[in-house]
Amino acid sequence: QVQPVESGGGLVQAGGSLKLSCAARESILITIFSINSVAWYRQAPGKQRELVAAITSRGARNYADSVKGRFTISRDDAKSPVYLQMNSLKPEDTAIYYCNTNPPLLQNWGQGTQVTVSS
Repeated sequence: QVQPVESGGGLVQAGGSLKLSCAARESILITIFSINSVAWYRQAPGKQRELVAAITSRGARNYADSVKGRFTISRDDAKSPVYLQMNSLKPEDTAIYYCNTNPPLLQNWGQGTQVTVSS
C-alpha cells in the first residue's frame, strides 16, 4: 500500500510545542506529493476529520482559523517531507494527525500520529 508516514506526535502540556513530519517513502508518492498541494488533517474522538494546514508545491500556505498564528506548515522543496510546527498547543488540538494531498487523493491514509495536549 502506498501511504505517507506521519511521526512526531506525543503528549505535551498546554502551551507546549510539537513538530510533526509527513514522509513519502515510495517514489510514486514522492511524485504525487511534489506536484500536488499537501495538507495536514486531524481527527478528534467523535469528530470528523478536518483540514488543519496545506502547502502547495510552490510554497503557498493556508490554515484553519483555529490554528492560525500557532501552527506553521513547511517543506524545504517539493520532494521533501512536509512538517507541521505546532506552538501554543491547546487541549482542543488533541487528535490524530494525518497527511494527504489537498484535496485528499490517497485512498490509503497513513497511521497518523497522536497528539495529546493536557490542560
